[in-house]
Amino acid sequence: MSGGISALAITEDDITKMLAATTHIGSDNSETTMEQYIFKKKTDGINIINLKKTWEKLVLAARAIAAVENPQDVYVVASRPYAQRAVLKFARYIGCSSIAGRFTPGAFTNQIQAAFREPRLLLISDPRTDQQPVTEASYANIPIVAFCNVDSPTKFIDVAVPCNNKSPNSIGLMWWFLAREVLRLRGSISRDMPWEVMPDLFFYRDPEEAEKEEAAREEAIVASKQADFAAPPAKEEWGGEDLTGGAAAPATDWTADGSAPAAAPAAAAAPVAAAAAAPAAAAPAFQVTDDWAAQTETSDWAAQSAPAAGEATTWGGSSQWS
Repeated sequence: MSGGISALAITEDDITKMLAATTHIGSDNSETTMEQYIFKKKTDGINIINLKKTWEKLVLAARAIAAVENPQDVYVVASRPYAQRAVLKFARYIGCSSIAGRFTPGAFTNQIQAAFREPRLLLISDPRTDQQPVTEASYANIPIVAFCNVDSPTKFIDVAVPCNNKSPNSIGLMWWFLAREVLRLRGSISRDMPWEVMPDLFFYRDPEEAEKEEAAREEAIVASKQADFAAPPAKEEWGGEDLTGGAAAPATDWTADGSAPAAAPAAAAAPVAAAAAAPAAAAPAFQVTDDWAAQTETSDWAAQSAPAAGEATTWGGSSQWS
């Protein structure tokens, strides 16, 4: 498969990623058809998967996917929540069709329903949980590529890639490896340069943890924006003394301050008011009563207009008529 081509050989960096994601850790039990992929068995009963055979079967699966002319005819199916994110990312970068979540029965066999599909190649994450699409693909003679653990059933499976399909990190890394190899075989990316897409994008993320990370990120953004604003200036003192010291504090009641100077003008205005009241007192006060006859003011206009004794009225000219 890939043993004679040096370009398809596994690198040390890829092996390190597999070991970090526990891709080599199998289960306690094992199927008869999967025993050929077991490297050894630990003292506690855990089976160790041979990563060299894992890589060879992975390259074989990538060659099968790259051989399909229309990428939309390749279907990837994942029923488990841990593999749904990886399947959607794989379909995005490869350009194939994806079915994440519940698989509708009859999608490959019932031609009447609207969800009927005719794939040329089927990829699944776990033969045990994705039993329905495997069975229907066997009816339609569709080749199947599956990520299998040492205890996974291999009935109707054409290409079994041995790996740890129970770990979220392991299954995400295997989908990332498969997508990278397909793109390399197509010539989309170079083998000399690392793929810019990180494997973390294919890993399952807990919704609660994602919400917490998003909230923390928003708080950090708000805090950084508040730090950009300058702090308000300190309170300025306009020459006032310390009011808390021993010295007497100046009066702050502006009403009390203005009352004392106002006393002097009021005293100065008192004589003027008295002088103005004197002529008014000299004049006879006119009393208004209902008895008109008892009024002090005389109503004899002739008497008022008559000149006083000893006063001569001079009309000008001479007083001698003869």
